[in-house]
Amino acid sequence: MTRPVVRFAPSPTGRLHVGNVRTALINWLFSRGQQGKFILRIDDTDIERSTQENEDALKVDLTWLGLTWDESFNQSHRFKVYDAAADKLRAMGLLYPCYETAEELDVKRKIAQTRGRPPVYDRAALKLTAKERAELEAKGLKPHWRFKLSGERVEWNDLVRGPQSIDTSSVSDPILIREDGSYLYTLPSVVDDIEAGITHVVRGEDHVTNSGAQIEIFLALGGKAPEMAHTPLLIGADGAALSKRIGSLSMGELRARGYEPMAICSHLAKLGTSDNIEARTSLEQLCEEFAFSKIGRAPARFDDNDLNALNAALVHAMPFEAVRERLTALDARAASEPFWLAVRENCTFVADAAAWVEIVFGEPTPLVADEDKEFIAAAAAHLPDGELTGESWSAWTNALKATTGRKGRGLFMPLRKALTGLEHGPDMGAVLPLIGREKVLQRLG
Repeated sequence: MTRPVVRFAPSPTGRLHVGNVRTALINWLFSRGQQGKFILRIDDTDIERSTQENEDALKVDLTWLGLTWDESFNQSHRFKVYDAAADKLRAMGLLYPCYETAEELDVKRKIAQTRGRPPVYDRAALKLTAKERAELEAKGLKPHWRFKLSGERVEWNDLVRGPQSIDTSSVSDPILIREDGSYLYTLPSVVDDIEAGITHVVRGEDHVTNSGAQIEIFLALGGKAPEMAHTPLLIGADGAALSKRIGSLSMGELRARGYEPMAICSHLAKLGTSDNIEARTSLEQLCEEFAFSKIGRAPARFDDNDLNALNAALVHAMPFEAVRERLTALDARAASEPFWLAVRENCTFVADAAAWVEIVFGEPTPLVADEDKEFIAAAAAHLPDGELTGESWSAWTNALKATTGRKGRGLFMPLRKALTGLEHGPDMGAVLPLIGREKVLQRLG
């Protein structure tokens, strides 16, 4: 197989969210797995809505996720190239001016539908004479420009959806240039893909209907249409579209909430595939496991609970050195390996360790039921002598079991509640020496 060249093409009009990150990730895993090239193309032809702040933020997000790129360029720097391509299409008679307003086009669509016909543009503009066009422009009307489709069937073998075909006679000639002279997505994208040597276009299935027109534009400009893969879109766990939650699912928001990059990448890489949704510790492992053949046709369900479980699995396995700086930033008392190893399995996020700092080193309020007060008072007398160690809890509870006859939950739970103020938490064998003898006796008080 020829080494693939792919591109991820975000618009810097907002922050990256899980939907477009999934597209970036699939492109990245495919190209890296085949020793190919991953290009970051900034689609900023919408000058008014695109901002440098958003561009910088999306690059930060991709870098945080580990999705580094081999090359990057901005479409806003290439308008002369797009102008030359448009002139070429005009000279070929494939790009023609149209003067209908949005309202007039809407009326035409409604009339076609009432007559049982598809709402396809009728190409009325092709019948205009040079004189009629001049008269319209003299009235202040500026044309938008449409690409003239062949009317034939365009076919390709989609890497996800299998054999696909579009009857171009059943769709409207696409608008490539607006009345104000600005470009829509289609023409710049094709021009850039040809020049960059893009071999595979991997994107969401909402672009399937555009593919027929784009393939014809590739051929008209003398290029070769790349292979295509259209992946199912993401939906929420409830089956609803994620559009209303985009803000809460931006990379900036997820990072601020403490998610690990590999939890997000693991989740998005496995969503909608035949693989189980399991945490992976490296993008290289995800590359090895990636295949288009594993991607199903049904919408992929994004579930926060799955993401939380993956994040927790990664946190539970993290060595102390991997989190030392973050723990120090939370609380200097948390920056010790024994503390982290004791509490990490009770953390979904690294930042959750902060709550355990107060439980271990602070002054939690003991929870002692009336029926346990005598038992807790006796427990202090049986605490092993000297410095408490990892074996102290077992020795202590065995002594209490022999003395009081208590066992199981009736033995362990009152001690945990008296020492931590909670009914659940880290292994007490690891926590006891962290609390220390003096505070243990104080809490048993």
